[in-house]
Amino acid sequence: MTESLTVEELAYLRSMFDLARAGDTGRLVEAIDAGIPVNLTNDAGNSLLILAAYHDHADLVGALLDRGADTARVNDQGQTALGAAVFRRCERSVTQLLAAGADPALGPRSALDIARFFDLPEMLALLGREG
Repeated sequence: MTESLTVEELAYLRSMFDLARAGDTGRLVEAIDAGIPVNLTNDAGNSLLILAAYHDHADLVGALLDRGADTARVNDQGQTALGAAVFRRCERSVTQLLAAGADPALGPRSALDIARFFDLPEMLALLGREG
């Protein structure tokens, strides 16, 4: 038997994505450590890690990776956390994601595709490709 979540519980879970967007590492890590899934995903397929990377919050990216965030999640637009970090040109997040095993070629809009499309030779170099 499956229990439905209350309106309040759903609102609380949605607020986790706001914390990821804002880079509120302390509050989000506290919630994860208390039991919120580190790989929580919203209705657009964005994980907390994807949002943290897209909004250029390298400290939060590291904290999520330390807690086992999945680098292979692909959102509904075909993007990964690594692709988001490349797009934002966040060297620190890119480095952390690569060290955690993120695949630069994963997804229909991969990190490599993004770096090539936006002509980001410094990101291609980080990804270990032509630059």
